[in-house]
Parts: sequence; C-alpha cells; structure tokens
Amino acid sequence: MAYKNMSDCVSDLEKNGHLIRIKEEVDPYLQMASIHLRVHEAAGPALLFENVKGSNFPAVSNLFGSIERSRFMFRDTLDLVKKMVQLKGDPSLALKNPLSFTKVPLAGLKALPMKSWSKPSILRNTTQITDLPLIQHWPMDGGAYVTLPIVYTEDASKPGVMNSNLGMYRIQLTGNDYIPNKEIGLHYQIHRGIGVHQTKANELGKPLHISIFVGGPPSHTFGAVMPLPEGLSELTFSGALGGRRFRYFKHNGHTISSDADFVITGKVYPKENKPEGPFGDHLGYYSLKHDFPLMKVDNVFHRKGAIWPFTVVGRPPQEDTSFGKLIHEITGSIIPKEIPGLHEVNAVDEAGVHPLLFALGSERYTPYLDTKQPAELLTIANHILGFGQMSLAKYLIIGAKEDNPNISVNNTHDFFNHIIERVDWTRDLHFQTKTTIDTLDYSSSELNAGSKLVIAAVGKPKRKLAKELPSIDDWPSEIKNLSLASEGVISIELGEFTNYKEEQEKIESVCRQLEHRIDQLKEIPLILISDDCKFTAQHFNNLIWTCFTRSNPSHDIYGVRSSIDYKHWGCKGPLIIDCRMKPHSAPILELDPKVEASVDKLGAKGGPLHGII
Repeated sequence: MAYKNMSDCVSDLEKNGHLIRIKEEVDPYLQMASIHLRVHEAAGPALLFENVKGSNFPAVSNLFGSIERSRFMFRDTLDLVKKMVQLKGDPSLALKNPLSFTKVPLAGLKALPMKSWSKPSILRNTTQITDLPLIQHWPMDGGAYVTLPIVYTEDASKPGVMNSNLGMYRIQLTGNDYIPNKEIGLHYQIHRGIGVHQTKANELGKPLHISIFVGGPPSHTFGAVMPLPEGLSELTFSGALGGRRFRYFKHNGHTISSDADFVITGKVYPKENKPEGPFGDHLGYYSLKHDFPLMKVDNVFHRKGAIWPFTVVGRPPQEDTSFGKLIHEITGSIIPKEIPGLHEVNAVDEAGVHPLLFALGSERYTPYLDTKQPAELLTIANHILGFGQMSLAKYLIIGAKEDNPNISVNNTHDFFNHIIERVDWTRDLHFQTKTTIDTLDYSSSELNAGSKLVIAAVGKPKRKLAKELPSIDDWPSEIKNLSLASEGVISIELGEFTNYKEEQEKIESVCRQLEHRIDQLKEIPLILISDDCKFTAQHFNNLIWTCFTRSNPSHDIYGVRSSIDYKHWGCKGPLIIDCRMKPHSAPILELDPKVEASVDKLGAKGGPLHGII
C-alpha cells in the first residue's frame, strides 16, 4: 500500500479494523504511554489520540504493535523487498533462479529517492517544540521525547542523499537545561552511522546539519531502524518498502522529507553537549543522565492534518519487538551468507536485544576427531562480534547445528538447555575484558565500557539437567533462599549487594563450601545469585532478563572449583553468575499507580478501551 503520509496509513488501518480512535482528552504526561502499554500487552489495535492535552496535534501509537499489522501495512511490497535484500546479499541468486527476481531491478529503480523541484506543502506551516505532543513515558524521564524519530544526516565531506544516514536516535524535547524551543537533545549509541557523520563534520570544523522527520509513510520509520547490507541506502529501502519513492527537498542547507508529517531542522556544533536523560529504555531500566550532543533548533515544520506517531519502550516484549521480528523476516537469510558457517543468530528480545545473542553455527574444522571441541564456532563468534550492531553484544552463546539439526536459536528455552547440557566450563568460556558494550547497558560502572563473554559448546550432552532441587541439607549459611529457576539452574539469594570486595569474599566462600558437593550438583551447571529468587524462577523470561541485563561477565562470574590455566579461566563445578542490582545499576522501570488508575477507568464499561484492556 503506497501511503503518502501518516493520515493515509491511519485511514487504511481504521478501515480494516486495525485502529481505534480515542476522543477523550488524554494527558501526554505518563497517561498516553500507560494506555499504549496496556493496549499493546492486550494485543490490541493501533490507537489514534484525537485530543492531546496541551497540543492541537493528534497522536498515533501501536502502529507496529503486532507482526500481523506490520505485514498488513506493507502487504503489497514486503515479498519483493525480501528478494531485493536477498539479492543484495548474494547477487548469484539471480543466476540460480532468475524468474524469482525479475521484478527486483525495476523495484530498485522505482525506489530511488526523488527530488521535489517545487516547494513541498510541509514548508507552509510552522510551529514550535512546545506545541507538539510532549509525551513523557516514565515517571523518572528527564522530559518529553520523540520515540519514533527519523533522523537524517549527510556526510559533510561527500554531501548528497545517496551518502546520507537515516537512523532512529531518541530526541529529548524538553527538560534538563535545554532552552525551550531553541535546544533539544540528541542521543545515539556507539557504532551508529550518525556518529561517523558527526566526526567528519567536527574534523572539518563545521556544524552537522540534522533533519528529524516524524511521521510520513510508515516505511520511512521502518527504514530508520533497518540494519541494511553495506551499500543499500535507507532511503532506497524505505521507497521500495513503501511502494513510493522517498521525496525530498533542499531548504536552507537541510534536507526536507516532502511526505513527513513533521520536520525539525537544526545543527549540532562541535563539542557542544548538554546532559540528556534519564529515559526509560528497552532493556527495562532507565538510561541515566549523561552529556550528549546538543541540537540547536532552526525550524519546526508540519503538514496540514499532521499526526504525531510515538511508541513506548520498556522491558520486552514491547512494540519494538515487532520491529525486530519483521527485520528478522527481511534480513534473516542475509547474515549467514555474510558469515561463513553461521546458520542462525537471534538477538534475544527477552534480554533487551543487545545484551545477549544466541547463534548456531557448524563445527567442520576437525571431522576426523571423535572428541569435539569448539574451533570453527570460535571463528564464527569473532566474526559475529565484529559485525554491525551485533558488535554491541555482551554475551554470545553459540552451538553447533550438527549436534541437533532440529534446534533453533529462536526457541530460547530449548536452545539454552541445549547449551548448558553440553557446556564444559573448564574450556568453553572466552572472555573479552575492558571493551565496549551497549550505551544503554548499566551492568558496568562505566558508560559504554564493560566486558564480553562467548560461551561456545559443542558435542554430545555431558549431563542431564535437574528438574528438582538436589537433596542437600547443609547449603552454605550465606544462602538465604533458593529455588530451581529452570532445568539445571538454581537461583539463590545472598542478600543485598554491597560492594565488589565484600561480595567477592562472600561468593568465594560459597564456592569453597560447594566444592565437596560437586557430585550432588552434577545436574546443576548454573547458579544465579538474584535479589529475588522466586521472581527469577517465576518464568524463563525473568531468568533471561535478570541474568543477562544485570551482570558484567568480568566482574560477576564465579565458579565452583575455579582455576586459571595459562590465562584461561574456567571451573569444574557450577558456573555462578551474580545478577543482583548493583550500586551503579540503573533503576527498574515502574509505572505510576495514580496514572494506572486513570487508565483503568478508560477500560471500564462505557470507556473507549472497554473490551480491549
């Protein structure tokens, strides 16, 4: 469906039963976000908020709230775009099966960005930041944010749309020390395309011109989050997915999307930063206040009938989970072609995506050996950790497909069990210390800095996994509570974390006391130290979230009967991961009870959300 703008999309979704209108006045301070979270959790429709307190602009959310709705919006183009991306990753496919790809070249030509020679209508209307829907999502957020921004920049040394970057980086509109209507905050993570553009502009001593598009065809939003193969432009991809060329216009040194609902233009000057944050993020915690680039606002344009789209991020699953699923549908076949020996990779949504990767490769280096050990898997792992956004991963757990041809990394519980049945903790742990991790990950006390761990397991199962707690009467006295969290995994409580020196002594004492119980723990390869072992054991998703978002491998991993063999650390008994909250941990996202009560009323009989939430 070739939507021209957000209004076209909203009308189409409403006509086909994918969207409802909320006519009652809603408060952009927490209430709109809370409504969105409830409706998304209930697998409800997209929401058009017609009456936003303090703004004359309507807002829409939950557009991508289900994979089915995402496919529906791109129903006329999705299959062709998949082929286009496949062909970019492996041009030989056109020779092997030419009839399947006959439409791709024509689609590629149609997708090329198109310059608007006449002044687009969006430039006829201006507003200011304080008149926009100023949506604050979580109680401790530093202010109102744009959560579906399409941020456009160009290479200062090679300007032009084909050398541009289209990315989704959060934008803080209000709060902190920003001068109202004059300044806004720009936050981007390391390894992002905009960072390269800003570095080049800084080197030339020039300001980086930035255009923030909000709304427009939903394909533009999706294009901004799409990790594309090298050489495939986000603008071209957006045009192909939307079935409509990306239309743009040059205005006072800025690129304007002719089809956007809103365009905020401005500049980032070298070495001009201000504190940005906090912001409730997709790991389920707040990212805290830090200095990030300051954008000085030139203009805020909007089209007639403009609609402000937004989403809410928090502990997965959220709307961005559907983004991830659709991305995997489109690009899932490409990554294995880029990395020899790789069959599958899954950025695990339950752990907030970047902290944890599951991967499945092949172990072909030593077919003549009966006893298998990771070899090719380690080559694949190194390649993964050097590949695009996957380089942000903190934990990479990789297995061999030939050990179980039916296993898939997308079945997280079965794959996790597959690994811990086979892992040899004396051999299969491979640490990287003092390296970079995701900007949003606060398991380390330093921003962007931490450690990584590759767990590579191959071969036949070495153990059965316990389905009940082992019959040990005299657990170490430091253990205050314990539960079987999953097959082969125990969750224990040691009390609140104090500091690393004291906790290291305490945990090492527990390890020593467990040494003579190794035989009784042979079906327990993993022990997690939790703040609340019952919460960790309540659901496998809780285990994954708690373990991999709250631990820093170099600092928080211990083992029963551990040793160092020529700088390689391992243990003969269970591996122990301390996944408690630390003093440097970011706060967990929690909703406001009063706001929740107001949403309850909207879901009561006679309310606009009755029967939905």
